[in-house]
Amino acid sequence: MAWNEEENGRQRARREERLRKEEEEQKRRKSEIAEKQAKKMEAFLEEKEKEVLQLQEEAKNFITPENLEARIEECLDNPRNYNFAIDKDGRIVKRTVLS
Repeated sequence: MAWNEEENGRQRARREERLRKEEEEQKRRKSEIAEKQAKKMEAFLEEKEKEVLQLQEEAKNFITPENLEARIEECLDNPRNYNFAIDKDGRIVKRTVLS
């Protein structure tokens, strides 16, 4: 009977050790997942921040009612001709003359 009690004690100790290791492993996995999620969120926020900054830069060139007259004058002062032909390599072959 003493041997049985001793064997039960050893089994209990092994079981407790195994459960403790499993719990530590589970905590480690959870922390790794949380770290990965945090890094992913940080990268996402950084990307969105860059996107916002880019849109703010682009917004400086928008035509608004306040700058409409100035933009019209600028276009009239600097006419551009988009009527031209290109070859297969993308070079301009022929342009028409602005009138």
